[in-house]
Amino acid sequence: MELKIESMTCGGCAKSVTRAIHSVDPQADVAADSVARTVKIQTTAAVDAIQNVLEEAGYPATVI
Repeated sequence: MELKIESMTCGGCAKSVTRAIHSVDPQADVAADSVARTVKIQTTAAVDAIQNVLEEAGYPATVI
């Protein structure tokens, strides 16, 4: 899945996003790009679960 995260503006944000996703699926393959403000995720977790944990972390995301 690929998500757009407008509030992910720096490397620190990308690390926080990655940590949040790994809290749902520790095995997820996460590629966060703070310049494009996108994150590509290979995971078995539901999109809703990922979006919920990102929202809680302060990084609301929309599916691209």
